[in-house]
Order: sequence, then C-alpha cells, then structure tokens
Amino acid sequence: MTVGILLVDPQLDFFPGGALGVNDGDAIVAPINELLRRHPRLPLFASRDWHPTSTRHFAARGGRWPPHCVQETPGAGFHPELAMASAEVFDKGTDPNDDAGYSAFEGRSRGHGGRSLADALGAEHVDALIVAGLATDYCVKASVLDACARGLTTFVLAPGVRAVDVQAGDGERALAEMRAAGALVIG
Repeated sequence: MTVGILLVDPQLDFFPGGALGVNDGDAIVAPINELLRRHPRLPLFASRDWHPTSTRHFAARGGRWPPHCVQETPGAGFHPELAMASAEVFDKGTDPNDDAGYSAFEGRSRGHGGRSLADALGAEHVDALIVAGLATDYCVKASVLDACARGLTTFVLAPGVRAVDVQAGDGERALAEMRAAGALVIG
C-alpha cells in the first residue's frame, strides 16, 4: 500500500476570523503538523478554493456562500503555521459559471501540465489517502467520498478536521456518511 496525504482547503478564509471561518478551525493545525512530522516522505497534496471575484458559488450570483478564497487574496492563502511547503496544490472552484468545486478531485494542479488529483495519485502509485482539512461537512466530505468511489483506502484524521455545522450535527452526519462509504476515521 502506498499512502499519500491530502490536506483539503486549509486556507485562511476558513479559519476563525476568515470570511467563512470554521469554529475551532485552528485546532486542526497541530494534528496536521504532527502527521506531516511523522511521515515526511509521504506524497503530499493540498486542495484550495480558488474562486474568481464573481462566481455562481457566491450568494451575489445565486450561490449559498459569502465571498471567500478569492484568487490572489490573503484569505485564499494557506494557514502560515502548516508545514506543507512540499505539497502539490490543486485549485478548485475556478469556473465563474459553476457552483461546484467542493471535492479536491475537481481541482487542477498549476504544475505538471494542469493534471488532476487522480492523475497525481496514479503517478505516485498512491492507493491510500489520509485526509484532513476544512470543512468536514463540505469539501472534506466531498473529497473523501470521491476517494472512496475511486477505490482508494481512505482515512479521515479526526483531530485534523472541523465542521461548519450550518445545521447542528452536520459534521457528525458527514463523518457517518464517509464511514458508510468505506472511509476509516482515525486519530
């Protein structure tokens, strides 16, 4: 088994004080850094919301979210305390006419000819993923469900995720859905 690590959207706009801050989101930093410290040689991938200024994803154009993670803004940057400099980054949510972009598998790398996460995992012979990031009930869930659907052994690092919880319990329901799809919640 070849294991990789996927960090889903650990961007400033999703941390407390950000445009779409997740309560207690800062609590994911230490467990993720510990994971990276323990496994420095594992292939590391990260997704990021990389929205244009005007997109159907935002409420002003019919979406459900306030503006967040707008391309080239400070809020779209990764949390500075995360030790993830070696990650291959996959931008998602880049189409102004699309309200998708939740799963890391929808993103494209800026390097390697714009390859997909699935192509990157294949190139690294990764058949198992440890997933952490924000938010449990949206982009983490979508990425984990896509990983499971692709036949990857998928682990969710529980201390390394937090939920938006628009409705109380959304995070727990998302974890249950991920488990039902075959993901293993660890930590």
